[in-house]
Amino acid sequence: MKKSLCILTLLVCALVAKAQDVKNQLNPIYHGVTSLAIAPDARSAGLGDVGAATDPDVNSQYWNPAKYPFCISRAGISLNYTPWLRQLVDGIDLANITGYYRLGDYDALSSSLRYFSLGEVMLADDESVTFKPYEMSVDLAYSRMLSETFSAGVALRYIYSDLAYKGDDETSPGSAFAADIALYHNGYLNLGGHESQLGWGLNISNIGSKISYDSGNTSEFIPTNMRFGMSLLVPFDEYNTLTIAADANKLLVPTRPTMNQYVKHMIETEGGEAKDYEENYADYRAWLEGEGYYNVSPISGIFKSFHDAPNGFKEELQEIQWSVGLEYAYDNRFFVRGGYHYEHPNKGNRTYFTVGAGFKMNVFSLDAGYVISTAQSNPLDQTLRFSLAFDLDGINDLLGKRRR
Repeated sequence: MKKSLCILTLLVCALVAKAQDVKNQLNPIYHGVTSLAIAPDARSAGLGDVGAATDPDVNSQYWNPAKYPFCISRAGISLNYTPWLRQLVDGIDLANITGYYRLGDYDALSSSLRYFSLGEVMLADDESVTFKPYEMSVDLAYSRMLSETFSAGVALRYIYSDLAYKGDDETSPGSAFAADIALYHNGYLNLGGHESQLGWGLNISNIGSKISYDSGNTSEFIPTNMRFGMSLLVPFDEYNTLTIAADANKLLVPTRPTMNQYVKHMIETEGGEAKDYEENYADYRAWLEGEGYYNVSPISGIFKSFHDAPNGFKEELQEIQWSVGLEYAYDNRFFVRGGYHYEHPNKGNRTYFTVGAGFKMNVFSLDAGYVISTAQSNPLDQTLRFSLAFDLDGINDLLGKRRR
């Protein structure tokens, strides 16, 4: 495209960082609305982006909305802010607000609004003209406790992505609808004479329509994602606890066929030699827009994503991202966190350590998380997140004491 959408796409796709010296093997999974894959809150950010089965909190909407019925407080609200990709350019940030309300002892409603700004961008062919692209989403979830240890939740989401310059006739804003399905189990076991908390969680998010940036001529997949996690909280005494948690994360988006796959397909169907096809990028693109990729439906793409990697099962395993985190808590008020996130170099190489800390009062809590990249030229390096959460029960108690 002539305008700066190309630049914006490259900027956002910088999340899929270069894979060291294996360029010929780099085969990341492409999708639209990349900002939906950015974790919004600082607590999970400090844990290596772990959250499917960690102790429920106000920011569970992104990680696993089924956790809300297990929240101790009746209601809460959180404000989250992330200055993003500051190693590349200023002005890109993610803002998120999340809240929940428990309807009774077994049900909860929750919602979140996220806004991802790409700052001020200049046109590629006219630097005197600027515009401000952005992406946003809003969602609503209902969750219910089905037993004393098990709950389920569903969420509905509207997605809007405006990356186009208003004067560009070739591009247009895109929108999509999606849903989440979530499960959570929170049980107990005895470890060394201490009653420990053991949990697991599953969240399949962004199951929905595709999104188009060219008035429906081609459509991109949104980041449908499956996240499974486990956590173990061990209390050492009345004041000290340690939580260890881990998540496995896989995009349920088909892998875009490579030129080699196209050449192989054409030889099998049309005959001839590889040289007859491998230099013809226009035909390859036409094949992608036809039977090869873009016409695959979202639901078919989910099932296709488990068996379509060019190098078979080995590459399918490379598409799984792994995260592990540790959280130490003193008196459930002071928190120190650390974590590690791994993505295979051929799938993006987003590999980094994280550290974080938190402070909690009856009325509010404050958290911060920081990313330390282990991969060269990783745009995630030195990313800092902040979260400020309010406990509405604590606020009510405070106001009640003041009235008395």
